[in-house]
Amino acid sequence: MVQNIQWLGHDTFKITGEKVIYTDPYQIKKNDVADIILITHDHFDHCVPDDVKKIQGEKTVIVTTADCAKKLTGNIKIVKVGDKINVEGIEIEAVPAYNTNKDFHKKETGWVGFIFKVSGQRIYLAGDTDYIPEMKTFKNIDIALLPVSGTYVMTAEEAVKAALDIMPKIAIPMHFGAIVGSKSDAEIFAEALKEKIEVVILEQQ
Repeated sequence: MVQNIQWLGHDTFKITGEKVIYTDPYQIKKNDVADIILITHDHFDHCVPDDVKKIQGEKTVIVTTADCAKKLTGNIKIVKVGDKINVEGIEIEAVPAYNTNKDFHKKETGWVGFIFKVSGQRIYLAGDTDYIPEMKTFKNIDIALLPVSGTYVMTAEEAVKAALDIMPKIAIPMHFGAIVGSKSDAEIFAEALKEKIEVVILEQQ
């Protein structure tokens, strides 16, 4: 399944299965048509109307929070934490994403991560979050996309704790190399999980 996941930088992934799914499109270099776009929250590097337009077709469904929806046009499904929806046959659940020791992403704002199923694989997109207690409840995750850069999100060390709570089959580090963090954060994360969880550091496409 990892071969069907392209990392386009920051928290932007293109995932190809039954449908073409993009996450948090930011600094999109090539025009494309997504079936589904998942947007976790309203910050300038996650909810970018100009980048969305580069991959938005007539039938594209955008799944996002109410505050992001105000910036966008098209077929938009608004979700809040705890919602479970089915879009074009893809099961999508909105889960909590928030900071515990900083104020960039407050819990009361209601921003989200997503758990969604593609080609039989349950994928967890963490969004901008710290290591939070709810992660212990995320079960049967095949692939976890976890931020590792610190500053606005978990540090690599905190992301290790998150991975060990979630116990995915594969963990893929993200949220580095664009605004904060570097590949060394991803490498620290991978090294700490060696022989515990398979970590795949994707090259930016």
